[in-house]
Amino acid sequence: MNPHADLDLATRAAHKAGEIIMRYYKEDYEVREKGVGNPVTDADVEADGMLRETLLGECPEDGWLSEETKDNADRLSCRRVWIVDPIDGTKEFIKGVPQFAVSIALAVEGEIALGVIFNPARQEMYTAVRGQGVMLNGKKVGVTACDSLAEANILASRSEVARGEFDRFKDYHITPIGSIAYKLALIGAGLADLTFTLTPKNEWDFAAGSLLVTEGGGRVQVLGDHPQTFNGPDPLVEGVVATNRALFGQVMELIGKA
Repeated sequence: MNPHADLDLATRAAHKAGEIIMRYYKEDYEVREKGVGNPVTDADVEADGMLRETLLGECPEDGWLSEETKDNADRLSCRRVWIVDPIDGTKEFIKGVPQFAVSIALAVEGEIALGVIFNPARQEMYTAVRGQGVMLNGKKVGVTACDSLAEANILASRSEVARGEFDRFKDYHITPIGSIAYKLALIGAGLADLTFTLTPKNEWDFAAGSLLVTEGGGRVQVLGDHPQTFNGPDPLVEGVVATNRALFGQVMELIGKA
């Protein structure tokens, strides 16, 4: 593995996906429902196709796991697997809210080796290579030093807040933000203190972001029985917690998972 070559490939792919996405942003396009509350747009599909062509075009032996591609068990026998969400935060994209992102991770033997999250509406590129820290637009960043849950800025899903899932946490500083990938990037870069979701998520939602947080000095905890590894047979997890290390124990106690 050449991490610098892989990172260059992933960032180039993310930029190309961002160009596709921004062609559609706030324009006319078709929106379909994959399930209740789970929309997909022409932008998702086109960006996904380009990402697969670009990443597997240069790394044809790698596996593929993406929200917008039908899963194939062949990936389970691959040493390297790209875990991708072409637009994490499709609901925000549809509403014209600039809180969505391209999320690209490379898992090597179950561990995330690199992560790229790109918000094309804000031109924010978050990158991490295992063991080398986290960068925002080429500048090294890291998690906050906040050690008081009462003072922490907690990022929460806009959809989950709207559904009342954070009502029991109303005494804390809750900021609704779209896209779990984008929230994780913000935590890793020290632009907020923590985020958590008690709603099931898939690996493509948080694979890249998990590395950004840990490389920024924070901690990520997958909830439920899903192992803390990636490219599993079932990519669905019960929830995700991401925070700096000073707040981790307080957060887990708050949500009843300590």
